[in-house]
Amino acid sequence: MRIEILRSIGKRLLREIPAIRLKPHERAAIGVGAAGDKTYQIDKKAEEIIISGLESSGESLTIVSEECGIKDIKGGGRKILIDPIDGSKNAISGIPFYCASIAIADGDTIGNTVTAYVVNLINGDEFWAEKGRGVFLNGKRISTQKDDEFYLIAYEAQVPGKDIPRIIPLLSKSRKTRCLGATALDLAYLAYGAISVFVNPSLSRSFDFAGGWLLVKEAGGIFTDIDGNPIEDIEIGLKKSAPLLVSGNERLHEKALKLLAYKY
Repeated sequence: MRIEILRSIGKRLLREIPAIRLKPHERAAIGVGAAGDKTYQIDKKAEEIIISGLESSGESLTIVSEECGIKDIKGGGRKILIDPIDGSKNAISGIPFYCASIAIADGDTIGNTVTAYVVNLINGDEFWAEKGRGVFLNGKRISTQKDDEFYLIAYEAQVPGKDIPRIIPLLSKSRKTRCLGATALDLAYLAYGAISVFVNPSLSRSFDFAGGWLLVKEAGGIFTDIDGNPIEDIEIGLKKSAPLLVSGNERLHEKALKLLAYKY
């Protein structure tokens, strides 16, 4: 599938989604998605836009989405991993940091991801990558941080009382830390070099990080689970699968792993 198709979907999202995010009556959950999280009107609308755009491509596809679950188009085919709104809680709360994420895989595991597209639905930043062809922000090639200084470490804390103590040894060595609330967008800006390390001690789902995995790998970064194990063989699906540690380069990653191995 051509990047241009994904970018056309992104343009429609940017036209229609911002009008929804601050409407008070859109802030209530309207159900529960296939992955088990609450679904909001903004999630549903974004998913409808994305699926409509994919259907118009004419390709045979199998969608794996946070909201609708598994859905075949024209009998099924290449897997399309969708997080219609990554950062839903930010969106419905009026916090301007959320995105849509689309990843395409030629097989059943994360390592089979061949195309990634992430669009920041606040400022319009578009990140995309094709396997072996590099990663781009708004059409310009980008790369990860090159030195080994912890300038900014971003993290996710789904269960703060458990997750934050686990990563304190790492966070305490960073100049700045941020919990931004949208994994795909965290990973995209790490690929850009704005974030040194991203860590999530809780399990993530494949559609949360498949697109970010390719962006980071193509930009020169390192992507493992929190213990340093590879994640390429993780099966694509709706279940939570791995805690994540992602770094701009090998030296940053080695330093992060040593700090995370520290026990109080």
